[in-house]
Amino acid sequence: MSTNANSQSGALPLAGVTVLEMGTFITGPCAGMLLADLGARVIKIEQPGSGDPFRAFKGTLYSPHFQTWNRNKQSVTLDTRGADDLAAFDALVAQADVFIQNFRPGVAKKLGVDWERLHAINPRLVYASISGFGATGPDADRPAFDTVAQAASGFLRLLVNPVHPRVVGPAIGDMMTGFYTAQGALAALLQRATTGQGRLVETSMFEAMAHFNLDDFTHLFAADQVMDAYSRPHVSQSYVFQCSDGLWLALHMSSPPKFWENLAEAVGQPDMLQLPAFADRNARIAHYEDVVAHLAPIFASRPRAEWLATLRRLEVPSAPVATSVEVLEDEQAKHLQLQISTPGPMGEFRTIRSPISFDGQRSLSVTAPPLLGQDNEAILGRRAEAAE
Repeated sequence: MSTNANSQSGALPLAGVTVLEMGTFITGPCAGMLLADLGARVIKIEQPGSGDPFRAFKGTLYSPHFQTWNRNKQSVTLDTRGADDLAAFDALVAQADVFIQNFRPGVAKKLGVDWERLHAINPRLVYASISGFGATGPDADRPAFDTVAQAASGFLRLLVNPVHPRVVGPAIGDMMTGFYTAQGALAALLQRATTGQGRLVETSMFEAMAHFNLDDFTHLFAADQVMDAYSRPHVSQSYVFQCSDGLWLALHMSSPPKFWENLAEAVGQPDMLQLPAFADRNARIAHYEDVVAHLAPIFASRPRAEWLATLRRLEVPSAPVATSVEVLEDEQAKHLQLQISTPGPMGEFRTIRSPISFDGQRSLSVTAPPLLGQDNEAILGRRAEAAE
């Protein structure tokens, strides 16, 4: 199926769906962005004056942190603790399809935006609620952030090097919770088409990351095995090696013997697989560190580009451990048009497009993240917030 990247035969699947998002930081905004990427109109409702706290992480109200999760949205400012603003909010709710919030339990009710009240206003509304540890239970009021959720769910220990323990990587817990929330909202919208009724969709960071960590729990249930940071790379036979120029490459050798036979040819050691540590898959898993010790000095003898050319020619599963700059320079990324851009309030806004294509066509259009209250006049009939 060919991809016509420069035209779209139809609207994106969620065109015509209106989402109200009272999200802050990542979980709620991520869910809203995912729906916006699929064509929904997402109206971000923010506190007057300050907005989403992520806005100010770099000293302005348009930080890179905020930009990451808030493209393709509109912004209005409302303080629902005031009667006029609550009335304006209710008018939006009456016409909306989805509402997203990620407040701590009890806060939504204090703001007048709880499920019971909004469902009474609009019975068709899909209400998506995100918490840290669930709406009820002994930990319901416990503060939760990404690292806390990763750790509590058992996931973080699979990332931390036990010899040099440090928190590493992006905010996976926040992001995955946003993904699960969007999935739940889409399922509720699909069911509404039959029932005509909205649903209360709830998830928590703790539950989301426990489910994302499913492989760990399945090994516990099925084999009484508690996985650690090395379990998956040992079984999948995955490796990272540093080359002579200091750059890294990754191998994922998996199970087929041909990958190892071709690797032996690539490193100039056709008899390597006769060594006890390389004899078969089980031997390589059991002697993982010996395999690393054997291969590391070999890869350290030549620059990465040379190795990658050889490995690719011999069809050994490999890739550079790329930086974001290197990814954008990659010919495949260029072919797939991963980077898209549009004029924004602070200059050109660049981002990575949605990875989903429909009918062979990619969506290459995007709107920049909004300034605080940018759409007040258009949506609420009042002046926009002053830009900062």
